[in-house]
Amino acid sequence: MFLEQKTFETVIDSTPLVSIDLVVLNENNEALLGQRLNRPAEGFWFVPGGRILKNESLADAFKRLTLNELGIELELSIAELLGPYDHFYDDCVFNDKIKTHYVAIAYVLRLTKQQLDALPLNEQHAAYKWLSFDELLKSSAVHKHTKWYFEALTK
Repeated sequence: MFLEQKTFETVIDSTPLVSIDLVVLNENNEALLGQRLNRPAEGFWFVPGGRILKNESLADAFKRLTLNELGIELELSIAELLGPYDHFYDDCVFNDKIKTHYVAIAYVLRLTKQQLDALPLNEQHAAYKWLSFDELLKSSAVHKHTKWYFEALTK
């Protein structure tokens, strides 16, 4: 269930949002990142993902988000749980007056570039690219919250 803006602003201001982040790795162990068009993290390269909706199961949210963010619907059962992460931002999707707190549940997906040959450009991402762990960890254009996932994977 999507909320109208005023209600959603109240939610963002009052409680954490729960989301799924998709840590997508290809056959060369490169990571898929999208360039964010919206706050929070606008302009940064970030893993695909999105929030879980009210009355939406984790499995259904995973299917919806993989379809919307990757262009293919995938089952949660093929993913590997990386874990939950707190993401704190000084702004929200609507303005810079409200701070956002996400509890992001990160899942690793191992897919081939061929499986993702039609990545959707939409209201969330201006572009996608594949980066090595080393490249993304060194890049100031990759958001710190995304880097946390790859730091965990290299330990």
